[in-house]
Amino acid sequence: MLITARSLNRATLARQLLLGRASGGVTDALRRVVALQAQQPASPYIALWNRLADFAPADLDAAVAGLQAVKATLMRVTLHMVHAEDYPPFREAMEPTLRASRLGDARFTESGLTAADAEALVPELLKYADRPRTSAALQGRLEERLGAPLEQSAWRMLRQYVPLWHAPAEAPWSFGTRQTYVAAGTRPVLADPDAAAAGLRVLVHRYLAGFGPASVADVAQFSSVRRSRARAALQALADDLVQLEGPGGTVLYDIPGAPRPAEDAPAPPRLMAMWDSVLLAYADRSRVIPPAYRKLVIRMNGDVLPTLLVDGHVAGVWRPADGGIEATAFHPLPDETWEGLRAEARSLVAFLADRDPTVYRRYDHWWSKGLPAAEIRLLPGD
Repeated sequence: MLITARSLNRATLARQLLLGRASGGVTDALRRVVALQAQQPASPYIALWNRLADFAPADLDAAVAGLQAVKATLMRVTLHMVHAEDYPPFREAMEPTLRASRLGDARFTESGLTAADAEALVPELLKYADRPRTSAALQGRLEERLGAPLEQSAWRMLRQYVPLWHAPAEAPWSFGTRQTYVAAGTRPVLADPDAAAAGLRVLVHRYLAGFGPASVADVAQFSSVRRSRARAALQALADDLVQLEGPGGTVLYDIPGAPRPAEDAPAPPRLMAMWDSVLLAYADRSRVIPPAYRKLVIRMNGDVLPTLLVDGHVAGVWRPADGGIEATAFHPLPDETWEGLRAEARSLVAFLADRDPTVYRRYDHWWSKGLPAAEIRLLPGD
């Protein structure tokens, strides 16, 4: 069966709750969208505001405080927020990648420690992290055990490998710049190839449900696992999947019966969070980001700017400004689109008012360096 690029876009939007805000609670939504990028503390909140009708940020506060929604280093070796029940298999799926990228990093190996040393240290660190601990406290405990100081960079590599959750600490977005850590409530199995393979099958199936249809390369991009592992997981799941032919003859895999709306399904405008998952979940990012705009919104240092999503594709960027939201469109937009964006801006300004009206302000330097603009408008917040 053939599927067009536009149909792939609509499938992504439907599964990511972006064709229309869904009803339901935050934990159910988190399971449906699989994982939310969480490098910036506000982003999971804004991501759910985009996806849920009547989203109350206090509900996500409660899920985080109750450790139902947890933040940890996972896919692409970056911070994600996932449902606590998903954490063990997702972490097991990521074990080979995290082990190689953190324990194989020169910043770790040059400390004189080995992967075997790390394995021996993990249980003690997790026992000590039975309640929230600062990074400095954890490092100090480790140095007591080693009887010698440890370079900060080596400790950072080890900390990102150990199955720790970021402990909720402060308003307005549950996490702030001073991070504390707590041992994962349900411990994943580490350094076990069978557990890693089983976890990856779970992750791939969930990924297809939340982001599919997708190729081997897409699975590898989303997770940062080797393509050989992604291919093996898809082959193991073959009896439960369907195959489609995508643009250019690419083989795509999907869950039978998963939503694949018509390519002319209307897609309302959205003001997307920084690092929103839909911008990063595919090897072929043209599904959502026009190629000409990719380097404008995904910067060289890895920052992914908050974007205007118009007809399902990135059309510009936004940032808070005095009086509302400043929207920079990379190409001309029709009046009805601007009206839709104005409505979104009013809602977003009201949403941010009690939390952080100047969210993402620290990233304003990207605007000062210049962004191409067909039109810049201040979308009022009232």
